[in-house]
Amino acid sequence: MSIRARLLLLTASGLGLMLAFWGWSQMKALSRILTEQDIEILNDVGHSVGEYYSHFSTDKGLEVLDQSMEELLKQDASLARIDLFSVYPQSTRNLIGVSRTKTEWGEDKLLAASRTGEARLYEMQTDAGPALGLLHPLHDKSGGGSVVVGVMVLTQDDSRILASARRLLLFSSIGLLLALFAVVVFSAYIVIQRPLRIITRAMDAVTPEGKPLRVPLKRRDEWGLLAQSYNRMADEIEQAMERNAELNRGLEARIQEATAGAVQLQTRLSHLERLSALGFLTARLAHDMGTPLHSIAGMTQLLLEQEEWSPEVRRKLELISEQARRLDEVLQNVRRSTRMPEPHFAMVPLDRVLEDTLPLVAPSLERAGIRLEIRKSPDSPAVYLALYRVQTALFNLIQNAVEAMPAGGVLKLSTAPAPGRREAVLEVEDTGEGISPDVRQRIFEPFFSTKESAGVKGLGLSIVEDIMKMHGGRIEVNSVPGRGTRIGLYFPFSEGVSPESAPPDGA
Repeated sequence: MSIRARLLLLTASGLGLMLAFWGWSQMKALSRILTEQDIEILNDVGHSVGEYYSHFSTDKGLEVLDQSMEELLKQDASLARIDLFSVYPQSTRNLIGVSRTKTEWGEDKLLAASRTGEARLYEMQTDAGPALGLLHPLHDKSGGGSVVVGVMVLTQDDSRILASARRLLLFSSIGLLLALFAVVVFSAYIVIQRPLRIITRAMDAVTPEGKPLRVPLKRRDEWGLLAQSYNRMADEIEQAMERNAELNRGLEARIQEATAGAVQLQTRLSHLERLSALGFLTARLAHDMGTPLHSIAGMTQLLLEQEEWSPEVRRKLELISEQARRLDEVLQNVRRSTRMPEPHFAMVPLDRVLEDTLPLVAPSLERAGIRLEIRKSPDSPAVYLALYRVQTALFNLIQNAVEAMPAGGVLKLSTAPAPGRREAVLEVEDTGEGISPDVRQRIFEPFFSTKESAGVKGLGLSIVEDIMKMHGGRIEVNSVPGRGTRIGLYFPFSEGVSPESAPPDGA
């Protein structure tokens, strides 16, 4: 199946489902409105009859009420019957009633309404069609029982309205779907099929001299870029053909041209190697700079939300200052360009890595709807590490976890001594999409990424691996597709090094 056919099929299916859901919701809303109107009529009539009876419960009052109910039944075709019952604990008696149906209320319904003292609504099937009934109990002034007003309305007209609405909605939805499908087909032809046909025809054809044709497509979209790329390639091919023709004119000229081409090729290869190295360095630099920039933006947003200065705000200002210094260090790396700066090692508890990092990522976690769980070791293990480097590794792992939970989830961070080993572990666990086994084998490759967004990609875990190698540590990855991923950073305890005997930061 072609891409165009698949696109049209998916579009038609999506439109059909959307219109079906929209129609279903509209019919439900219409049915609810009609039912609410019927209930409103029942309540109005029942309340009016009850009010009248409560003020005029004499025989003359009942006679006038009976006549009024007759007139009301004639005026409103939806009313099926109106009754006034006197209900005692073991029996019922119809005081007055008017009806256009033979269906009775039933003594059990009347007794139930009298016992509860609350209005009760019933769906009923009468000889005149489906109906909706309301039994409204009143206190009987004569003593010993209660009075129940019964009002019944026919809902057959509602069914006709709903049936007509369904037919109208069905035909209008089919017409709209066909119109939208026609627009999609025409758009697919204009946007995809026609430019693709022009490009393929130009690619398959050649001039009488055997040279490639140019694509006569002047557009500013992706097709235009493809046409420009092909035309440039065709120019290069044509130039290569012309150079080859010149080489065939003479042996000396061919040797000189071949020598020049070899030198030019070697120069290009060297240039490409330098560009590749520079590109990798620049990508790593951009990735390193992204984290503190996001942190600075998050802290700035938090500061804007504060109405007055406080110790907490002062602490966040200090964190912003630290990130600014870190950004300055990265910029210095660009200036030196050929060597990485020496990391500043010191004995640092792993809990401090969490404490310095969490305030920076808290805003992004809150916006993503991610709940944070932290488990710290009672005897917070201290290891010999470069704080900013490990903080960068933790940033990368947290960012990957956030991207793996687009609908929110739980992020767990923990520190503890590794059981049975002279190591301390910093673990990051999420409840995201997990990693498939084939992707698991390549996650530490530079520039390998499953993301489709533009920009520098595939460096986060590569940088984490480099940082762990710098510390003589290791990484463990455990992932279950569909359930989440747990990544542990294991730092070795340095032999003979303690917080008291460790060299100063930066030594």
